[in-house]
Amino acid sequence: MKLLEQLRDEKNMRLKGGLYHQTQVQFAYNTNRIEGSRLSEEQTRYIYETNTIHTAPDEAADVDDIVETTNHFTCFDYMLDCADELLAEEMIKEFHRLLKSNTSDAKKAWFHVGDYKERPNMVGDMQTTLPANVKAEMSVLLNDYNNATKSFESIVEFHFEFERIHPFQDGNGRVGRIIMFKECLANGIIPFVIPDEHKLFYYRGLREFNSEPGFLLDTCRTAQDRYMKLVEYFYP
Repeated sequence: MKLLEQLRDEKNMRLKGGLYHQTQVQFAYNTNRIEGSRLSEEQTRYIYETNTIHTAPDEAADVDDIVETTNHFTCFDYMLDCADELLAEEMIKEFHRLLKSNTSDAKKAWFHVGDYKERPNMVGDMQTTLPANVKAEMSVLLNDYNNATKSFESIVEFHFEFERIHPFQDGNGRVGRIIMFKECLANGIIPFVIPDEHKLFYYRGLREFNSEPGFLLDTCRTAQDRYMKLVEYFYP
């Protein structure tokens, strides 16, 4: 909870170069990059710090990559504001709305930004919950989670179950990872940002969680160790 207060203080101060600043850049870069964004970390930092983007003369930047980067900055701020509140369906939907607003997906009538999916989807070759069953399964998941003792392991398990349901048409990974960050902050656990270079380990962890949860837990612990070093730099 002390870390949550520090991040909130830095946000409200508009402090440049601190932990909040570095977290915004690293989180937006890595979580979007995992989902296929082509922006570099330097470009992400430029967007955050100057509200502009630099590209090479023969390089083009995807508009959705830029929009989803700025959206993640906004979503992270919202997450900090409500981090100590009980995780709820409307909060999760708001994460999705903030992340996907003004993207090309938002122009599709069937996409439903900020609401559950209308069409079936898959993760790789894995089936997910059918649209008609999403609301009921999310209700059970949230009820079970909110009535259980919170721990690093239970937060990661929630993430697996959330991604198994895959409640939104797109953006589930980013929503799921910001939920993990929120729940760690809310429960006095060091949060973490899964780096893009570990995405294959992360995907393996999700794919094989039922048979070997240690794969995903170890990937998240490695990311947690990395974020802890960043925290200790600013707050030794």
